[in-house]
Amino acid sequence: MSTRISAVLFDFGGVLTTSLIEAFETFGATLGVDPRLPLRLLAKDERSSALLVEHEEGRLGQREFEDGFAERLRAHGADIQGPGLLSLMQTGLRPDRAMLDLVAEVRNAGHRVGLLSNSLGDDCYAGFDLESMFDAVVISGEIGVRKPSRRAYAIACERLGTEPAETVMVDDLEHNIVAARRAGLAGILHCEAVTTAAELRALLHQDVTKVETQPAQAAQTDA
Repeated sequence: MSTRISAVLFDFGGVLTTSLIEAFETFGATLGVDPRLPLRLLAKDERSSALLVEHEEGRLGQREFEDGFAERLRAHGADIQGPGLLSLMQTGLRPDRAMLDLVAEVRNAGHRVGLLSNSLGDDCYAGFDLESMFDAVVISGEIGVRKPSRRAYAIACERLGTEPAETVMVDDLEHNIVAARRAGLAGILHCEAVTTAAELRALLHQDVTKVETQPAQAAQTDA
């Protein structure tokens, strides 16, 4: 007999906000190089990837990450300096109102909801009242481990007070969903709010698509 899903973990960037990938590509276009250069370096360049992991796990500060990644960008033809780099990379991000309302709707229906996010910069959550939005907030830089580590999902479930088999992870990156499933959670690959809501409805056995009836109180600015 299968375990009923009763709790939801949400990612932050690209789920509660507009697309992180599109924001990074927009930033790349401003550098006068291949718009996908920042994403390509973070994914495939050994030094850039190491910088990202160290930063997301809280072992490398924002300024050190910015200086190191700016150096890698310059090595590939971009004219960019370190200070303020992360703010520039995330300039295009905006709150996704439909997803914020969906979080509120699911919680108001009696399900436990949590945030499991890989942090990026000191101010990436500015304007979001996460503590009032969620029953548990788990940030990689604070726990010293990042998705797709199984430990990250285990910590999030523990703090949420649920078993992995009772929990679904909503994330915009496929490898994080694959890892969540390996850790025993269900997974929803987020592309847009309407589709995600429909999948949650099927898992939670209730209608969570009428998000307009529960206004979100989490995003306090559009920054």
